[in-house]
Amino acid sequence: MMRYLVTLQAPDRKGLVEQIANAVSRQGGNWLDSEMRHIDGIFAAILQLEVPADNWDQLIDSFECIDGLTLTYSKASIAAKPIKQVHYQLVAYDRPGIVLHISNKLSGLGINIEQFSSQYETASHTGVALFKANMHLGLTDTDQEDQIAEQLYQMGDDVVLDKMPSVK
Repeated sequence: MMRYLVTLQAPDRKGLVEQIANAVSRQGGNWLDSEMRHIDGIFAAILQLEVPADNWDQLIDSFECIDGLTLTYSKASIAAKPIKQVHYQLVAYDRPGIVLHISNKLSGLGINIEQFSSQYETASHTGVALFKANMHLGLTDTDQEDQIAEQLYQMGDDVVLDKMPSVK
């Protein structure tokens, strides 16, 4: 079995996930991990699959037969686990470059962003544009945790950062 990371994109419609799952199953694949979203009428997915090496080309052919589906893929390997994982939720006024600022701060600490989910919304009582992000971070040193809030609060007085309980 070989591991692959696959990204998929297609106009969203009912039954699309079932078509993808059938293609994986028919080739003896194992669906290990995934993130799937519907954004503005587009279905987007990231899948981690294990597939018998001899069946990989047939799986790609099956994916390419799904109407409107585009894909990219690469072989994957089992990555080293961080010594600690933490989860934060950040809310701030929306502004251009906010994801760059967040990623610069975390990268400067040597922290890996393992999962990042963000939303744009307006505050109901003021109409102010807000940026919200949920971040799962992989730490390689326990001292990094003490520095996360300090670095992110340097972005401005509008930043609200909450450490969330770990889920698993």
